Formats: sequence, C-alpha cells, structure tokens
Amino acid sequence: MRLFLCGDVMTGRGIDQALSHSANPILYEPHVRDAREYIALAEEASGPIPRPLSVDYIWGDALCELDRAEVDLRIANLETAITSAETPWPEKGIHYRMHPRNIGCLASAKISAGALANNHVLDWGYDGLSETLKTLDAAGIAHAGAGNDAEDAMQPAALDTAGNGRLLLFSFGSRTSGIPEDWKATSISPGVNLLDGFSETTAARAADQMRAYQQPGDLIIASIHWGSNWGYEIPRDQIAFAHRLIEEGIAIVHGHSSHHVKAIEVFKGRLILYGCGDFLTDYEGISGYEMFRGDLALMYLIEIDSHNGELITARLVPMRMRQFRLERSSAADAEWLCKLLNKLGAQFSTGARLEKDNSLRLEWPSS
Repeated sequence: MRLFLCGDVMTGRGIDQALSHSANPILYEPHVRDAREYIALAEEASGPIPRPLSVDYIWGDALCELDRAEVDLRIANLETAITSAETPWPEKGIHYRMHPRNIGCLASAKISAGALANNHVLDWGYDGLSETLKTLDAAGIAHAGAGNDAEDAMQPAALDTAGNGRLLLFSFGSRTSGIPEDWKATSISPGVNLLDGFSETTAARAADQMRAYQQPGDLIIASIHWGSNWGYEIPRDQIAFAHRLIEEGIAIVHGHSSHHVKAIEVFKGRLILYGCGDFLTDYEGISGYEMFRGDLALMYLIEIDSHNGELITARLVPMRMRQFRLERSSAADAEWLCKLLNKLGAQFSTGARLEKDNSLRLEWPSS
C-alpha cells in the first residue's frame, strides 16, 4: 500500500485571499487585522504572487511528485476551517478560514482524507465546523477527528484502495498543541476528538476504540496533533504513547503540530512520524525561529505491507514554499534536511540517505 502523508495544510487567511473566492479578510489577531497583509509579507520576501491563484497553483511541484509516486491514498492534516461564518471563537488569538468555494484547491490535489482534530478547525465556531464538514463531504474528501458529537468525532475515515484492502484514518488532538479544552466533543456537543493525555491507560483506550471499527484486513493510521510549534525535543510520554499504539496493532502514527520537521522512528517495523512539519501555509515572510527552517517541508511517500502494516520504504521529498507555491528545494536545503534527520533520528537508530535527485531515503536497522 502506497501513501502520501504530510503535515499541516493551512489554506486559510493569506492563501484564501489569493484564491478566487476569498472570505471576509477581517482578522482578530493581536497584530494583524487584515488577511491580505500576509500576501504582502510573502510578496515582499519572494516577489509578486499571480492573483487570483488557480486551484492547483499552491501545490506546485508536489503534484508531479504525487503522480510519479502513484500512491493509493493522500492524507493531510487539514488545519483550516472551511467556512464563510463571521463569528470567531472568543478569546482565541488566531483564526483560520478558507471560503467553501475555494475547496477546489484541496480537490485538485486529490486529497483522500484530512485529519481535523487540530487547533484551528473550530476557529469560527460550531457553525464554521458544520460548514467545514458539509463542504468536505460535498467535495468527496473524507475526514476524521471532528464531528457533531463525541461518537461522530471518533469515527474514522474508511478509505478503500485498489486491491490493497482498507485503511482507517483516525484523528486525535492534544491540548499540548493548543487545542482549547472546551473544543472537546461530548455526547451532547460538537467538537474534536481530544485526548485526555498520553498515559498508558489513555493509549490503551484509544487503541480499543480504533480496533472496534476494524474489520479483517484493515490497517489503521492514528493521526495525532500534539506538541508545541517549535523545538526538536520529543517528550517521553509522547514516545511511550506512540509505542503503545504500535504494540496494540496500529500501523502508522502520523504526528504533526510542529512548524518544522521532527524525528522519525521505526518501532517494531512500523512508522512513527513525531512531527511532519508544516506543508502549505501563508507564513512566508514572517520572521522568527529561522533556525528551524520552517519554510522547508517534506512529502512523506510511504510504502507499507498491506497485510501487516510494516514499513517497506519511505521516500521523503524536500519542498519549499515560495510565492505561496511548493517547489522542489535546492540541493543545499535537501542536504540540510538530510543532516537534520540523521541527527534527530540517532536516538531512534533512524537516518536519511541523500539520493541523486535530492530526495531522501529513510534508513533504519532492518533496512
């Protein structure tokens, strides 16, 4: 089974304003009050952005890579409300939204499913969440991690592949990523599938909940929005949580929230991505934390055994956001990412090998 995984896809705010059908640009941020200011920042950094953008523009070189990889499924963390709702969640600093008529920018990349248990999906309240779910449904993009109640938010995106069985995508959020406590879905209120913490008990309960939906032959991905925006350290409780899920039969732990790439582990033959990093954002031109190279992104092109979920190969394609468009990174940037993954992966005995085309090949002891 071949999969494309990536980190945060944030098509709201500046990107939304550059597309054909932008939402109201008014923002409620401490320092920026108009979403179009993020276009100006990007243009100041990289040059003019052609507007309005075509629906496939933002994906740039990633589309060719996806076609070449011939993946069965394409999975992302969709970290933007898709709504024209005008009421922001109170006392929250940042509010992301993309107009529903811009859904073509996700459909153009043939996104199979999105993880929604993150800290922006309810930025525009329950009405915004409802419109987000309806828009994704109408576009044929499956989703998991948010819903009309706790049971709905726990439901997986059940994805069929051509001859390789079924994949169940579950999405979980953690307060450590900035998700407000009152966003948690309950038996009587909408919200996100929010974890109580990273204890062994919570991990066992989450595994039991996922397996309850599993049919013979199904593989499971646990997509988790956890941890802070910046920093390479991975807390011990996150590692223990991921290990327990793998031990309980989960095929892949797909972690995200950090604005930059973090370490990769192969545990008992199965893949753990502790932090995929941002993939599509409007952060271009924003200063701060440059040492982490948040402008660089990775496409995770994964092949797993469709019978047992074990990792076969992982090809990582370095990308860079420029003028709101993904382009293949330079050879120097690819080498920088390779060295970073080797350094971060040392504690997990994983590393990366730089290929002639400036992609990276994940290496681990069994390989």
